[in-house]
Amino acid sequence: MNLAEFIIGVESFNANIDIPLIRKAYEFSDKAHAGQYRESKEPYLEHCLQVAFILAEQHLDSATITAGLLHDVVEDTNVTLKQVRDEFGDEIAELVDGVTKIGELKFNSVEEEQAEYFRKMLLSMAKDIRVIIIKLADRLHNMRTLDSLDKQKQKRIAQETREVYAALAHRFGMARIKWGLEDLSLKYLDPEAYEELVLKINEKREDREAYIQEITQPLTKELKKAEIDAEITGRAKHFDSIYRKMKKRQKPFDEIYDLFAIRIIVGTIPECYHTLGIVHSLWMPVADRIHDYIRLPKSNMYQSLHTTVIGPRGKMVEIQIRTHQMHRTAEYGIAAHWLYKEGRKELDESDKQMVWLREVLEWQKDLTNPSEFLEYLKIDLFHDDIFVFTPKGELKQLPKGSTPLDFAYAVHSDVGHHCTGAKVNGKMVPLNTLLSSGDEVEIITSAHQIPSQDWLKIVKTSKARSKIKHWLKQKGYEESLNLGKEMLEKELKKHNLQSLSEQEVSDLAMGLNFKNSEAMFYALGSGNVSIKHVLGKLIPAEEKKKPGPSIIKRFVDKARGGTKGIKVGGMGNMMFRFAQCCQPVPGEEIVGFVTRGRGISIHRADCINALQIGVENERKLEVEWDVDKGQSFMVKLEVLVQDRKYILRDITQAIADADTNVRGAEIRGGESVASGSFVIEVKNLGHLNKTLKRIKKVKGVIQVERAKGVELSERSN
Repeated sequence: MNLAEFIIGVESFNANIDIPLIRKAYEFSDKAHAGQYRESKEPYLEHCLQVAFILAEQHLDSATITAGLLHDVVEDTNVTLKQVRDEFGDEIAELVDGVTKIGELKFNSVEEEQAEYFRKMLLSMAKDIRVIIIKLADRLHNMRTLDSLDKQKQKRIAQETREVYAALAHRFGMARIKWGLEDLSLKYLDPEAYEELVLKINEKREDREAYIQEITQPLTKELKKAEIDAEITGRAKHFDSIYRKMKKRQKPFDEIYDLFAIRIIVGTIPECYHTLGIVHSLWMPVADRIHDYIRLPKSNMYQSLHTTVIGPRGKMVEIQIRTHQMHRTAEYGIAAHWLYKEGRKELDESDKQMVWLREVLEWQKDLTNPSEFLEYLKIDLFHDDIFVFTPKGELKQLPKGSTPLDFAYAVHSDVGHHCTGAKVNGKMVPLNTLLSSGDEVEIITSAHQIPSQDWLKIVKTSKARSKIKHWLKQKGYEESLNLGKEMLEKELKKHNLQSLSEQEVSDLAMGLNFKNSEAMFYALGSGNVSIKHVLGKLIPAEEKKKPGPSIIKRFVDKARGGTKGIKVGGMGNMMFRFAQCCQPVPGEEIVGFVTRGRGISIHRADCINALQIGVENERKLEVEWDVDKGQSFMVKLEVLVQDRKYILRDITQAIADADTNVRGAEIRGGESVASGSFVIEVKNLGHLNKTLKRIKKVKGVIQVERAKGVELSERSN
């Protein structure tokens, strides 16, 4: 496309276009991109022209079309933003800058970068919605030239286009761009199905056009009688739309009846309803296929009356009725809605698109997980809506599939957090009830109600989901904080130490390289740092060396052996050691063996090594428990758990609830299931079983058991 062809085309869409400005931008872009070629081997300037032409097709203004011509000069050439500003002014420079900032992070396999890309896009849109319109035009032309890339890249870009860019076009009501993006995505995601659809729709063109005439002729006659000036057209539905119908209904192409739609465009809203009456007088309507999107517009500003009738030859036909203004909005969406009067550059704050954008920018602040952000964004972009009412008659628009709990959060976060029940149309219903358009919803609250993890299975909207997750995360933080404080206080009492003052706690935290005492307590409670590590800073080194039943002494005794706790042949004060392979505890049957050079080794009677050593009867000794009050024994536990946040903290808390000390803990992550081990101190078998029972109750614990004895290569125990 040369400049002359471009200008002729642009003027056909907008007679008031600023031709000198367009010429200047063309020459500037041509010079900047000189010698540059795309993967398709076309000069880079051709891409800039095509993007600008797509913007002109959307009936956009001179500044936006100019920015389309210049959209890549800062990112892909040596031109600076200052040069663009000096040549074309602030408005165009800001548009180019907005597109460039989005493009600074390229897509790759790293979710964080992809999430950041879309966050930047949303922020740029909030400043000037034309930024995203330029990006959509850029993506549409890129999809038209995708043949030059390898198949793997084609599929990746097509998937991304369908999930996000087509969804954005849908959200902003830009049907023409949406259809183009969806059909081209299908071409690369399922090429065989795409080619088959193209072939079959072309084969049926003559039959389709003949059938459309059977409908338009009697309709035109009746509309003239009613003195309604109307434009009537018939069109085949888009490839991706038909493809999705085939998949959803699991039917072949030949069994899909609604392959085309009749569109009637009239002058006024009253004429829309009059026309609907005429249509229903000619053909029988299908009762559940009548939709009034004039009274209740879709979230993307779309307005029309839809009806499906049993047309000539018994075929079902969809008919859409709208005004000329509604048609422009349906085709071009926010681009048609965009007004530039008296220098206005922003949409009304009350505009639905700005309300949606503000909501997205608000709930994304509560999310730190990039995959969650992308998932919720996709859900919010592409959904059908329902309309429900408060008892006072206030209208609330929600995604199809929403529940009373979603409604509660749509009213206010506090209403959602304290929701205990709901009435729909005056009747009490469960919180997971699916709402329908026209429902009147009343929320019942209680100051004592708080969100629960199960609520995440109920809600549909991103706003509700993010608010619940944020609350649960904050609650988890507070619980960890309190647990950390309790753990430190408990250990201080155990060592006969006084509680620490606020300043002493602060000094302790600083000494352990924490930002403040709160960070230290949270690390303790969440299991990120051990109480032993904190005590190591708190208890003077000389105190640790003092003889007596200190915690360190008992720990060393268990590792190196001792003389208390076991009688050998009825005699106490015998040197022995507990076998690490089976770690016996009081209450279990035990057996002793004389080791070679290391005293007496105490095993559980059912230990695999004890059974092997037992062959040598001369080494076997009769032993029995002789435990002092307060004496404890170490046991190693192996766990299998769901790999979730706070699992280590929750297991540690369960062990503490059983009045059991933790001497070591480790969780080894996996894709969804993690394994781990805990070394604990117990008094006897009953105490151990109590601890195991507590751990098994922790959500996410799949299995917990004592570490199995390891078979020794030598019988040296």
